[in-house]
Amino acid sequence: MDNAIIAQLERIRSRFNELTEEMARPEIAADFEQSNKLARERAEVEDVVHMFADYEAARKAADEAQALMADGDAEMKELAEVELAEANAVMEALTEKIRRGLLPRDPRDSRNVIVEIRAGAGGEEAALFGFELYRAYARYAERKHWATEILNASESEKGGFKEVVFEVRGDGAYSRLKFESGVHRVQRVPETEAQGRIHTSTATVAVLPEAEEVDVAIEEKDVRVDIYHASGAGGQNVNKVATAVRLTHLPTGMVVVCQDERSQLKNRIKAMTVLRSRLFDLEQSKATAEMSEVRKLQVGSGDRSEKIRTYNFPQDRITDHRIGLTVHNIPDRLDGNLDDLIDAVATADEAARLEGLGE
Repeated sequence: MDNAIIAQLERIRSRFNELTEEMARPEIAADFEQSNKLARERAEVEDVVHMFADYEAARKAADEAQALMADGDAEMKELAEVELAEANAVMEALTEKIRRGLLPRDPRDSRNVIVEIRAGAGGEEAALFGFELYRAYARYAERKHWATEILNASESEKGGFKEVVFEVRGDGAYSRLKFESGVHRVQRVPETEAQGRIHTSTATVAVLPEAEEVDVAIEEKDVRVDIYHASGAGGQNVNKVATAVRLTHLPTGMVVVCQDERSQLKNRIKAMTVLRSRLFDLEQSKATAEMSEVRKLQVGSGDRSEKIRTYNFPQDRITDHRIGLTVHNIPDRLDGNLDDLIDAVATADEAARLEGLGE
C-alpha cells in the first residue's frame, strides 16, 4: 500500500477516534440530533478503520517473520517463510478492500429517480423503441421490488412513446439506473418496412436523482404556471377539465409538463418534483464536468449526447460502447434482465476511480 493511502488512513483513524471521544461526552449523548449526526459519520469510516488495524497487524507479523528469516536457524527460517507468505496474502487482500472502502460514496445513490425517455431519430420506430425501454426499466424495477409511476407520457399513433417521464422509488434506485443515461440505438427491420431494410433509430434516456426541497430552492416568481386540457395520441382531448400543468422555469428556460393525473393539483406537484430534480441534476452535472477533466473514463457521467448502447436485432446483440461489452438475447434484456449490463458498467466505473485513488 503506497504512502499516500497510508497517510489518508491515518487521518481517517484520527477522525474516528475524535468522533468516539465526542460521542462519549454527556452533553453530546443528551443531544439526540447531534449524537445521530456524529454516529452516522463514524459509521461511514468504521469498516475502513478496522481493516486498517488488521492491515497493520499483518504488516507487523510480516516484519517479525522477515527478522526471523534473517537471524533464525534453518527450522525457524522455514516457519518464518510460511508466516511471511500468510501475512503478505492478508495484506494484499486487505489492500484491495481498503482501496474500495476509500472510494467516495455518491450521496445520491440511495435516492429515488426520475427517468425521462425521449424518442430520437427514427420517427415512429424510435417512439416504439422508447416504449420498449420504458417497459424494460419498469420490469427491472419489479425484479428489484421498486415502485414505478408514470408522471407524464406523450404517446405516438402506434402506441410508442414520443416521451415518457416516470418515477422509480426504491432503495438504491439511482445507484443502479444512473448508468443508463445516454443515447440508446436500435437497429432492426420495422414492422412497417415492406422491403425488409434495417433501420437505425435512437432514444435518449436521462436518469435524475429525485431532489428534495432542501436540495433546490425554487422561487415562486421564477416559475410560470400554465394550465390546459390534457391530450393524447393524435391530439384528441382526453379530459374535459383543464388539469394538465406546464411549468416554465424562467431563469433556465426549463419546461416541465405533467398531464397524467386527472387532478390539477397532483399534476402540479408531480411537475414540480420533476423540475426540482432537473435543476438538482443540472448543478450536479457541473461538478461532474469538472471531474471529467481529471477522469478519462466517465461511464457514469450521464452525458445525454453520448451513444452508450446499441441493440442490434438481426444479430440478437447488445453492445455497450463505453466498455466494449457485447451480450445476446435482446428479448430477455428488454424484459428487465439488465443486471449483468449494469454490473459491468458499474465495475468499470469503480476500476477507473480506483486507478485515480491516491493521486
